[in-house]
Amino acid sequence: MATDYDAPRKSEDDSESIEALKERVPDKLSGSSGDEDADNPSSFDLPGADLSDLELDVVVLPAQQDEFTCMNCFLVKHRSQLDHEGASGLICKECAA
Repeated sequence: MATDYDAPRKSEDDSESIEALKERVPDKLSGSSGDEDADNPSSFDLPGADLSDLELDVVVLPAQQDEFTCMNCFLVKHRSQLDHEGASGLICKECAA
């Protein structure tokens, strides 16, 4: 039996009027909503802000046995990305291309 996925579906939820749906959705054009804009919260720091007093805790792991550092792009890559060992050191497949 074939199913027509483009056919409109009938369910109990379809009985809700358009006015009821409009009441649930906030009016974006009014601009008088008391909520703060989720895309631009007031605690957002702009690029270039002074962060010198901020202290970060970062754990840096050394390269693992199955990793190498490409001497061309200086990225740590998996051994499966190794293309060859040049005069300067190990070179990945992306840099060799």
